[in-house]
Amino acid sequence: MNVKSVTLVIAIALSAIAPVAAQIGARPARPVVIPPQGAVRQILFKNCTSCHGIDDYAFNALDRAGWDSYLTKKHEAVSVSIAGPDRELLLDWLASKFGPTTKPFPRTYLVQEVTTFFTDDEAQAVVKRACTSCHEIEKVNGARFSADRWRVIAVDMRERGAKIEDEELERLVEWLGRTKGTNPQQ
Repeated sequence: MNVKSVTLVIAIALSAIAPVAAQIGARPARPVVIPPQGAVRQILFKNCTSCHGIDDYAFNALDRAGWDSYLTKKHEAVSVSIAGPDRELLLDWLASKFGPTTKPFPRTYLVQEVTTFFTDDEAQAVVKRACTSCHEIEKVNGARFSADRWRVIAVDMRERGAKIEDEELERLVEWLGRTKGTNPQQ
């Protein structure tokens, strides 16, 4: 093999490994924000989503004045200005959805590699302990989400008070994704 062939083989191998490595321990969890309906949805899609996702809003918990200042500051360097009734509707939605009484999604949670897996009994015990203090277990048992969506939910619920330790969270996410994934229940 010549140097060019070896370089090509190494480049192909690294490109195949990189996505796997990126998934293990290096990717922060992202919140998932369900877009609103009606006029606010149109405002968001017209003014916001061409540059960033709306999930970025979930990292904040601000009052209306705080959101007004945040939007102004974030858009100083770009030529985006939402004014008049559109801005008023957007600020109302942001303050109601991500106001000072809400808990912002944590910026620091990083996905950890799962090396040991929950049995069904272990996972059910964690679900029962962590989830049923706030809602019925059927809310979990009836849901079907990808592992990434389960991670967002688990991190969010932990921020809201669910009793789940760091070392349990990713094991639970793996189990939920595997047993309560996106396929409908049979």
